[in-house]
Amino acid sequence: MDIATIIGVTLGMVVIIGTIATGVGAKMFFDIPSLAITVGGMLCATLIHFSLPQFLGIFSIIKKTIVSKVPSPTELIQKMVNFAAINRRDGALALEQEIPKLHDKFFIKGLQMVIDGRDAETIRDLMSLEIQYLQERHANGKKILEFMGASAPAFGMIGTLIGLVQMLSNLSDPSGLGAGMAVALITTFYGAFMSNLIFIPLAGKLGIYSKGETIAMEMVTEGICSIAQGENPTLVREKMQSFVSHSKRENIKANI
Repeated sequence: MDIATIIGVTLGMVVIIGTIATGVGAKMFFDIPSLAITVGGMLCATLIHFSLPQFLGIFSIIKKTIVSKVPSPTELIQKMVNFAAINRRDGALALEQEIPKLHDKFFIKGLQMVIDGRDAETIRDLMSLEIQYLQERHANGKKILEFMGASAPAFGMIGTLIGLVQMLSNLSDPSGLGAGMAVALITTFYGAFMSNLIFIPLAGKLGIYSKGETIAMEMVTEGICSIAQGENPTLVREKMQSFVSHSKRENIKANI
């Protein structure tokens, strides 16, 4: 679980809501029609722009930005070195007993193909195809969040214009202009709040996780293909360490 996302959203809401609560006329910041225009308009525009399955996947997209876990590079390298040693010593069939210890479906799929005797080229093609479709799914999810981040302020402005039209149509009562202007501007506040604290940051976080997960999957692909070719553990380690910086490389040895 990404505790940074939870802390950031929570503290952001505390700061903004706390600032509103300490001011004069805090109740004016909570207006149901303004909230309905901003949120309802944003959701309707998103539904028009994307397909229904994509729209219904919004919550799973947001969930991924919070609970997504990228495997540790060091842990992946250690496992691959161990599996390469087992493969060289006992053969590919001996790797079957290692599958129950894994929790990554992508890793399990690759290792199973090694056990089944698939050649490295076939394994690379199949695993690369899965990486490609993962990137496309994440890119679509990022586009949805970015679109919501762009449309929320737009509908906030639309709500403000509606409020201004209604206010200016009743100039016979100048005493109500101040309050009317405040209510009209609330929708702009709602749009900016949701866009800059929720949707745009979540889109950025999803992009970071997508890149990290892609690198982890590419590491797994490279390691699995090396094992399928029967390479020794030292060469497997050196290949996989090319994915990480020199400062994070460790002298990993087979531990079996």
